[in-house]
Amino acid sequence: MTARRIPTRTLVAVLLATIAGLVARTVIQGQFTKAGISPDIAADVSYLIVPVVLALLLFPLWRTERSFLAKQFHRADLSYRVVVNAIVIGFIMRFIWWSQLIAGVSFGIYYSADPGAIVGPVFSFRCAAPDILVLGFVVMAILVPVIEEVVHRGYFLTAFRQRGFFVSILISALIFAVLHRVASLPYVFLAGLVLGTQYWITRSLWSSVLTHATMNGLVQIDWRCMSGQWNPQAADIPVVIPGVLALVTLAGCLLTLYVLLRKMATGAHETPR
Repeated sequence: MTARRIPTRTLVAVLLATIAGLVARTVIQGQFTKAGISPDIAADVSYLIVPVVLALLLFPLWRTERSFLAKQFHRADLSYRVVVNAIVIGFIMRFIWWSQLIAGVSFGIYYSADPGAIVGPVFSFRCAAPDILVLGFVVMAILVPVIEEVVHRGYFLTAFRQRGFFVSILISALIFAVLHRVASLPYVFLAGLVLGTQYWITRSLWSSVLTHATMNGLVQIDWRCMSGQWNPQAADIPVVIPGVLALVTLAGCLLTLYVLLRKMATGAHETPR
């Protein structure tokens, strides 16, 4: 992270351009869905408008911002340790998602009122067509992480850095969460805290981008290849054993995540800058 002060007008421009890109994506996605295109494909293809909108609206800032952006991806900041740590954190974050989901189902937090819902658990693994998989990975594991990390960590977190570690990361995580679906807000907020911490520690976007890409890549495998249903009947809730195991796993993941981030911070402080 550079010590550069982000001008208010630049921050507002980035925020408005981001919102404009997401609105354009939503409109196009809706049109594709009405035309009979699969919702998953519509979501991926429509996202391609976001970088176009950002490039067009923020082009006037390119001359003043290109040096700042280049520093966020300095080659010297990309090391084997950074890559491995980032990927491991991405896997831990996905385990956290699955743990809370299983615990939520086990204890009735997530419950289907549909009387015809499959009780299960029933799981299968069958991937979508290769072109759909490639499109999903290009959009969600490459474009989305780069764009969102530049916007939310590169600009928003840097803009509030003078307020200190906790406040700047909290604000950037809140903005990050608000620009996602309401249903996923708690998890996205947690992800924003983790990604912001990585950015603060490493002073580079490499770590947060790679973690974000790992998380989104694993999500693509879930969405495109896995199919599962588990809807315990009300009389069977709580399902104690899976629920307890999920909570233990969740606690273990959170503890491991904390230890790993602390270790990263210690290593960063010991490394000359």
